[in-house]
Amino acid sequence: MIDGRLSLTTPEGTRLLLTPAGPAPRAWAWALDTTLWLTFMGLATWLLSGPRMAQGVLAVLAFLSYWGYPVICEVYFQGQTVGKRALGLQVRRDNGLPVGWRESALRNLLLAADFLPLAYATGLACMLYDRQFRRLGDIVAGTLVVYRDQAPPRPAVREAAPLPLPFPLTSVQQRALADLFDREQGLPPARLEELGSIAAPLTGATGAASLERLRSYAAGLKQ
Repeated sequence: MIDGRLSLTTPEGTRLLLTPAGPAPRAWAWALDTTLWLTFMGLATWLLSGPRMAQGVLAVLAFLSYWGYPVICEVYFQGQTVGKRALGLQVRRDNGLPVGWRESALRNLLLAADFLPLAYATGLACMLYDRQFRRLGDIVAGTLVVYRDQAPPRPAVREAAPLPLPFPLTSVQQRALADLFDREQGLPPARLEELGSIAAPLTGATGAASLERLRSYAAGLKQ
């Protein structure tokens, strides 16, 4: 844990920085999900009111929706129920990978244990004493509830008249050329001109002139 964030490395070697979510946002997410479920069940009760058979269908529907909704959402919608999505949260395994059926089912079934003795007292106590704010279900299932990082907006790229490449480039070289101007705003002008000079064999120029020629080549690649 560094500055409140977890630094994890996936089996593929990708480094992830995850920020565990505390009790307050998780409580709001749970309250929103519960409100949606109660609204759904209220509508279902109104539609199925009447015969005894309908009451049996209503009981089965209540059971399946209460336990199935969070599991299906977490497995198929990137670890997010409606409430978690609204609060910017998601469930992941404790190694940073997406949750599967086993982890999601286990953590949600143990909600009953977290509720004891009342009002989720056990779950709250576990979150307050755990550095990663895990409730009992998370500890047993090996999961975390974290903030989902928003993708940074792509910087605006200066327009340039497209030019064809003087000779073919490999896909890696083309990607590097496009990435240069995606990252342009984060590089100092001197470094950009230095990179332009390095590309002199491609552009036939150096410094700023070479950079502008590269910009036109990049515009041609995007056509």
